[in-house]
Formats: sequence, structure tokens, C-alpha cells
Amino acid sequence: MGTIVVTAFSSLDGVVEAPGGEDFKYPNWSFEFDRGEEGEKFKEDEAFAAEALLIGRRTYEGFASAWPNYEGELADKYNSMPKYVVSSTLTDPTWTNTHVLTGDVRDEVAKLKADVAGEIQVPGSIRLAQTLIAADLVDELHLMTFPVILGTGRKLFTETPDRTTWRLTTTRTVGEGVLITTFHRTR
Repeated sequence: MGTIVVTAFSSLDGVVEAPGGEDFKYPNWSFEFDRGEEGEKFKEDEAFAAEALLIGRRTYEGFASAWPNYEGELADKYNSMPKYVVSSTLTDPTWTNTHVLTGDVRDEVAKLKADVAGEIQVPGSIRLAQTLIAADLVDELHLMTFPVILGTGRKLFTETPDRTTWRLTTTRTVGEGVLITTFHRTR
């Protein structure tokens, strides 16, 4: 059975919007901070641990326009691994090994968890991550919190139909005060 892992860059005030993107009041805000070698290694190890990506259409479009142009072990991993895109508008994905999920998100992801052995990562994809958290389908949260308050922007955590409990399993500070935390869902 697969595990759903939401991975996100966050500000101190919980903003996860456009940490490396352009279309925001503070574009590329996470790149203002050095994650250090340990932070870079965490992100690489995290990527290599994934069996598949689960992403929304916008994240797909950003990744699909970038990763095929890169070379190296990490690019090979992203370009070859299975990618599942939740979308009602994407019909002909061009990025290698991409599958479009068009049905009810909760049902499609529950089926995906049953079919994929290993980690299914959800990087970015704020609305998808919020839907999965609200449906209690997320097994782990990997948060990299940067020492900045943005004061505006979309947040990962919104209202949910019920409360859930999580166990903090790892925490460490890397680079210029960037906090890495990993939480596991307790059932």
C-alpha cells in the first residue's frame, strides 16, 4: 500500500504559495535563504524516496516544462517516474510516464494508494494537498519552514471537516535557519 507524502516549502506564517514561482507578490521567496548542504541533501533524498508524483495541473505544467530540460540523476528520476496529475482539463500530457486522474479525487487517490507500493509525493499543488488533507488521505507531511513572514498568500492548512492528529518524527535546522519537520499521521 502506498503512502501519500505532502512536501512543502512554508513561511513562518504558513504561506506555501510560489516559493519558487514567479506569479506572486514575493516571487521565489524561498530562494532568498540558503538551505545549506544538509537542506539540499534532504530535498534530494526526499525526491529519490518517491515511487511516484501526485500533482495538480498547474504544478504539472511547471514541472513538465522544466524537468525534461535538465540532466543528471535527479532529472532522470523525475523524468522517468510515474506521475499522476489530477485535472479535468489536461487531456494529452506530454511528459513521459504521466497519467491523468479525472474522477473524484478522493476515490482516485484511494485507488492509487492501493495500486502503488511506496511513497507517492505531493510537491506543491496547494489545492490538491488541501483536498487530500481534508479527506484524511495524507500519511506524512514534510515541511521546510523558512524564517520569513510573508503576510499574504495561500496557505497549506485550511478548514477541514474534522481534526486529525500527527506525530512529529524528525526536526532539524539547516542553512540560514530553515526548519525541516516531518510529521506522520496517527490513526
